[in-house]
Amino acid sequence: MQSDFLIGCTYNFSQMHEKLTPLQRFQAVRDSGAFDYINWLPPEPIIDDCIEASELTGLPMITGNCSCQIGLDEERLLVNVRNAARVKMRMLNVMLKTYAADGHEITDDEIINLYKRADELGQSLGVKVSFEVHVDCWTEKYKRVTPIIRKMRDQGVDFALTLDYSHVIFKINNVEQQEISDLRNEVAAGTIILDPYEDGNLCQEWLSEGVVTFAQFRPVSPHNPINLWAKNPDGSAPRGIMYPFMRPGPGEWHSTWFAHELAACKEAFRLVMRHHLTNSTSPLKYVITEMIPSADYGMNAKFSLLEHNVACARWIRSEWNHLKSIHQAGVALNV
Repeated sequence: MQSDFLIGCTYNFSQMHEKLTPLQRFQAVRDSGAFDYINWLPPEPIIDDCIEASELTGLPMITGNCSCQIGLDEERLLVNVRNAARVKMRMLNVMLKTYAADGHEITDDEIINLYKRADELGQSLGVKVSFEVHVDCWTEKYKRVTPIIRKMRDQGVDFALTLDYSHVIFKINNVEQQEISDLRNEVAAGTIILDPYEDGNLCQEWLSEGVVTFAQFRPVSPHNPINLWAKNPDGSAPRGIMYPFMRPGPGEWHSTWFAHELAACKEAFRLVMRHHLTNSTSPLKYVITEMIPSADYGMNAKFSLLEHNVACARWIRSEWNHLKSIHQAGVALNV
């Protein structure tokens, strides 16, 4: 029987106008009773405040996120690794941008070399580094992911991949978004499968590589509606990569809501859990819920993002316990 994973909550669960102190954030997550930890790499000016809040609430910062662009902030990434160690983090998740600061699409060697550099420092400090499947990052070109995993393995690199399959599901039935990932023709031909209900899908492919140590759950629907209540900093329309987990009240969301739209994202996360349960080599240790107020996601939503994160966490824990019971009873799980 595989070990349980820890369930964390994103720190970023409040709208921009909702000003919360670090202690208030930690208290809110703790008081929900749904989480083992908070996912947060604090900005440097408030690191000490967050360490104090963590100690006061007993809620650790086990994982956290940062972004990086080659040619601009590789050194900043190393600072983030050191700061992660400072707050006693175990895993730092990195969103590595698709394009370098000079505009070129980053190469396999650039990705691998940066990972080696960051992870070597991290390992010396007790922090594992992971690269995330995320839009606007190299992993949005899904065809690159498995080959790079294997290149790293061939070089003896202990690579870790953060799996957020919401960044795949929202492209189902959306040819415009599929073109951004350079796979419209392959999806049409059935040689690349996005749908987690179909055998041979990308979620299964990446899990089978044995590198998913960290998984993020964000409810999302296929061909998700864009966020009509937000704009990008340049004034353009954002994408839509978040769907309410519970039925919103009147006026709380910009689009119609149907419970069945959540089926694909739930099934993808069941794949993650079934794989972990039935594979002794699965490295999965950490899971977080990721309903956040950024433009592509839940900016200006009128419902409580924290309440929806809590509902996600309770669903994950319930499903995990259910799957464990089935497995312990000797019933085969469809993985």
